[in-house]
Amino acid sequence: MGGEARLTVDELAARAGVTVRTVRFYGTKGLLPPPELGPRRVGLYGAAHLDRLELIEELQRQGLTLAAIERYLARLPQDSSRLDLAIHRALVASWTPGAAEELGRAQLERRAGRGLSEEQVERLVAMGALERTEDPALFRADPGLLPLGVRILDVPIPLETLLAARAVVVEHSRATARELQRLFRETVWKPYRESEPDERDLARMKALTDHIQPMVAQALVTAFQRFLREELGEELGGTAREAAPPATT
Repeated sequence: MGGEARLTVDELAARAGVTVRTVRFYGTKGLLPPPELGPRRVGLYGAAHLDRLELIEELQRQGLTLAAIERYLARLPQDSSRLDLAIHRALVASWTPGAAEELGRAQLERRAGRGLSEEQVERLVAMGALERTEDPALFRADPGLLPLGVRILDVPIPLETLLAARAVVVEHSRATARELQRLFRETVWKPYRESEPDERDLARMKALTDHIQPMVAQALVTAFQRFLREELGEELGGTAREAAPPATT
């Protein structure tokens, strides 16, 4: 794990907002890599474990079975970075209704794994990772966005840019969800219901819909990551060409 932070199982569980029993359970199921053995054979976990654990928890909130989560994780690229996983989780969470968590300041900082200044809290609010409540000491946290928000706190991005970026994501996510819902309703549900299925068939179709949702979410996240890399690559390539000195003959 090099020079990165090492976490005990208790610290890892606290950072992810789960119980120690949950961490150990995922480990026995092979969903979480084994820890590195430290002094006195104490298991130590790193950032990769935290990222993976947070993604597993998000998939659990979507209602995926352990077998489905294992298949989902297996389809992720082997070279997925920490930021890749964080973006994946945040975007998957944005496509599924999740319950916000109410956290006090101490709980929030323990979940973030660091102290937070008022400016940093304001940045998390701007990103949609946090929402203020009537109680100044209590925050409503988005479990999908908070880990990503904490990770980019130290990136020098203006607050106005964060607000604009959030507006873009919300606008286009809503439009895409609306169009997908229309497509599914008109090409799948409507013909199916017109065939006069019985109650058991309807129940099976509803169950199928529940299973399709995570696959659609993963397809959207994967596509977003690919297109974002392409856009960034084109932008950086254009900047490099502009900065290059003219060729001499």
